[in-house]
Amino acid sequence: MGTPHRTDPQGRDEEPDYRFSLANERTFLAYVRTALALDAGGLAVVQLLPDVATAAWRRAAAVALAVLGLAVMIAGYRRWSLNQRAMRRGEPLPDSWLMPVLALAVAVASGTVVLLVTR
Repeated sequence: MGTPHRTDPQGRDEEPDYRFSLANERTFLAYVRTALALDAGGLAVVQLLPDVATAAWRRAAAVALAVLGLAVMIAGYRRWSLNQRAMRRGEPLPDSWLMPVLALAVAVASGTVVLLVTR
């Protein structure tokens, strides 16, 4: 049995406590920063590390970092949206697959950078 849907007298979803909305927004902005850092890392691999590996390897690493940045941005927005909707409806916050996937992807990216730099 779930939590009843909270609505105001006009039948609209209730506005959550602004502190929770702002915390949700700050979390989304952390995803934005992470995505931008991944994009910057991709550019840095291509532009600043010409002696680290072949151009093809650097390009592949840069594309992987940029794709990861794009995925983080999309998933971060989706997480923000689902959390906001759940708070407005008085429902439990949804589970997220993003944390373990992001941790694994960043670990792989970091391992790749280590391999490229130590070659």
